Amino acid sequence: MSTTCSIYGLGLEVNVPIAGLIGLSDAGKVDVSMSLGSLPSGIGISSDAAMCYVSSELDERGEPARRMSRLSGSGHFRFDYSDGTVIVVDAKGSQVWATWPDSATVEDTATYLLGPILGFVLRLRGITCLHASAVAIGDRAIALVGPAGAGKSSMAAAFAQLGYPVLTDDVAALQDLGECFKVEPAYPRVRLWSESVASVFGSSDALPRIVPNWDKRYLDLNGPGYRFQHEALPLAAIYVLGERSADPAMPRIEPVGSKTGLMALVSNTYSSYLMDKSKREVEFELLGRLVQSTPLRWVTPSTDFARIRELCEVIVDDFHQLAVCTS
Repeated sequence: MSTTCSIYGLGLEVNVPIAGLIGLSDAGKVDVSMSLGSLPSGIGISSDAAMCYVSSELDERGEPARRMSRLSGSGHFRFDYSDGTVIVVDAKGSQVWATWPDSATVEDTATYLLGPILGFVLRLRGITCLHASAVAIGDRAIALVGPAGAGKSSMAAAFAQLGYPVLTDDVAALQDLGECFKVEPAYPRVRLWSESVASVFGSSDALPRIVPNWDKRYLDLNGPGYRFQHEALPLAAIYVLGERSADPAMPRIEPVGSKTGLMALVSNTYSSYLMDKSKREVEFELLGRLVQSTPLRWVTPSTDFARIRELCEVIVDDFHQLAVCTS
């Protein structure tokens, strides 16, 4: 039985249940349909398939974690993951198909679908996404921007512990309103590696695994004491996460100049390696407007992960001061 929900500002229809989508609002329309368990006819790696991307990330056998090719006939994009999962996206970003090996489940495949694949779909549909977590402070959102390993998800979980609603854990889809931007909500989970769970919650076993054979875990924002932000909110500040420092004076927050801020955002847009020249030009113009309309702050966290809640509180204080200065 198919279900529909709203995610990243899109109406999503899925033909099988996915646990991570529980609690999302119903969609008034369907923008993207997912058919899980089958592929469209004629899809395969053949002589008319152009290889577009090979991941630099390697699996335990030293093989690329994923490859993307495009079929010249249909224009469909095909993603081949090293675990045997195959995902196909049509050229318009309106249909997604997926199959997986017998050793996996739909929940294993959902780890790709709800993050990287929907991030790619958003790009195809002309929606710019930051590689960022986002949380609500009052009726506005802040984005925590940074590459993989910067601590975005850990900070989102720490903010959730402090009572702040979370919009998204890794993909911040931007709604362009011309003079300002909103962040669209993703889905009510924060995904964390075990060491991050230990730093935020005190034990690596404090949260359940996403799937039994993978050591990534999740915080359920539908659970008691936590909140998921269901509605898009205006983006009021961007905090760029820099390298950690052992200096006891950390954490520290500083303003970011327009040029430095723009380059930081360009390097932290989601799935940027899959964009052609024309899409990059459109995105660069949008990011230029984003830098001009939204305060950017540079964050130097402490190497002491036990101080992550302190970092969140420092960011909240800084945000309130920004709000006073700009009001």
